[in-house]
Amino acid sequence: MTLDAVVFDLDGVLVDSEHLWEENWVAFAARHQVEWTAEDTASVQGMSAPEWAGYLARRCGVPDQAAEVERAVVDGMIASIDAGEAPLLPGAGAMVREVSERVPVALASSAARRVIDAVLEKHQLTAEFTATVSSAEVARGKPNPDVYLEAAARLGKSGSECLGVEDSSNGIRAAAAAGLTVIALPNPTYPPKPDALELASAVAESNDDVRLKLLAYLAGEPVAAKD
Repeated sequence: MTLDAVVFDLDGVLVDSEHLWEENWVAFAARHQVEWTAEDTASVQGMSAPEWAGYLARRCGVPDQAAEVERAVVDGMIASIDAGEAPLLPGAGAMVREVSERVPVALASSAARRVIDAVLEKHQLTAEFTATVSSAEVARGKPNPDVYLEAAARLGKSGSECLGVEDSSNGIRAAAAAGLTVIALPNPTYPPKPDALELASAVAESNDDVRLKLLAYLAGEPVAAKD
């Protein structure tokens, strides 16, 4: 099968923002006298906004207020983005622009729609993407394949015709389950679990490395697997 499209994750692949989500979850829980733990963060990473908002609402003893929880956290994220606290990761902008000159690209993110749009606008990347999908817009969040299948479909592709770039365990699992050829860019703060990393076809050290691997795959050239 020819690989002729690319689907990127957002948080931890294009922008340094995973810690901002955790900071907002911690802050919201603290306002309800609840301690948010690293285990909580690991549990919700990859979930869609409605899913993590429901989890956080239950943890805080307000299970009927998931919509308010989501709005509060997303408002906090937007404020951080506007303040320049979610910078592009080194090489991410060049990677997206160079790849999008060659093939259609999409975004498959667990972030809420407002966050996706704010990040891409902030970094002037909106026009580079043929399609963007929030996992809130599909039935199930990562590690289920739904958001990647939808992103591929919006490009007019099957999952097996696309490359995917992911940094987290659940993201890698989701892209692999959708049939994508996955390049893993392990998040140094929240590293993917070994079983998830095994699902990737290649592991990259940086976005510059990802860019080179993507271009090689798209050109039909051999790509070194995992080091």
